Amino acid sequence: MAKSPSNKTSAAAHSGHAPRIANRRAHFDYMVLEKVEAGMALVGSEVKSVRQGKVQLAGAFAIIRNGRVFLMGCHIDTYEQANQFNHDPTRQRQLLLHKREIRRLQHELARQPGCTLIPLELYFKRGFAKISLALAKGKAKYDKRQAIKEREAQRAMRRAVRHR
Repeated sequence: MAKSPSNKTSAAAHSGHAPRIANRRAHFDYMVLEKVEAGMALVGSEVKSVRQGKVQLAGAFAIIRNGRVFLMGCHIDTYEQANQFNHDPTRQRQLLLHKREIRRLQHELARQPGCTLIPLELYFKRGFAKISLALAKGKAKYDKRQAIKEREAQRAMRRAVRHR
């Protein structure tokens, strides 16, 4: 007797092939005001390196230049099997957004001084590389201390409930 196909989508099955690369410092260093999903224009060896999880998003940011969005400071390691056709690990990469989204982000950046576009997460969605960008404002030192205190208080509460 043949088994019927599972109700789970194939996206769950494919998630094991390509990891989700998170910028763990983003929420600590910045207050996230708004999130937007963008596609990434990558060359073949970059795609293979991203699928292996060899990406560093720490220190990366996005800029808007001539109506186009570029990701700067993102390091994608070279792909060992690509030999002479390998990519530059720190090149600027174009992000794919609709014109109205770019105009809206540009307007928000101009309207709110001190804001920047930072990457939160890099992942694959239906075979395409996507990046979650955040319109964010940098935290002051005392804001970071407050975040640490809150995190430690949450941890202490969980510990107390567990040992009851």
